Amino acid sequence: MTDDDAPIVLTDMVAEFRGPTWTLSNFAEHPMDIDGHRYATVEHYFQAMKAVSAEDHDCIRDAATPDEAKRLGREVDLVPDWRDRRTDVMRRALAAKFTPDSEAGRFLLATGEATLIEGNDWGDQLWGVSDGRGRNLLGVLLMERRGALRARE
Repeated sequence: MTDDDAPIVLTDMVAEFRGPTWTLSNFAEHPMDIDGHRYATVEHYFQAMKAVSAEDHDCIRDAATPDEAKRLGREVDLVPDWRDRRTDVMRRALAAKFTPDSEAGRFLLATGEATLIEGNDWGDQLWGVSDGRGRNLLGVLLMERRGALRARE
C-alpha cells in the first residue's frame, strides 16, 4: 500500500466498508492461513467455522465467492455453542487478516482514531448498524484490532 492508497478519513468516523474503505469489509479478498487452511476472505473463515462437519467446513472454505460462503454458512448444521464462539471466531479472523506486515494491517492503522461502523442496508444489527441501530460488533472488533496493531508499533 502506498500513501496514495491509504484511506482518507475526513471525519472521525468511517460509516461503511465500501469504496475506498472496502479493505475493512469481511468480503474483501485478503487470503489468510489459519490452522493449516487457506481462506480467501474473513467471510469464508467465519462461515466455515459454523459447520459441524469437516465436509461442510471445506465446502464453505472453498466457495468461489464470499457471497456463496455466506449462503452456504446459512445452510449447515451449526456447532452447538456457535452463539458463544462467534465473536472470538471473528476476532481470530481479523487478527489473521490485519497483521502488522500486511497491506490490510497498514490500511487499518491508517484509519487513525476514526470510529469504524459497518453501516449496511441488509439489516445486520449485530455486526453492523442498519437504519441507525445496531451493536456494530465488526466495527468494535476492528477498532480493537487497530489498537493491538498500534501497540506493536
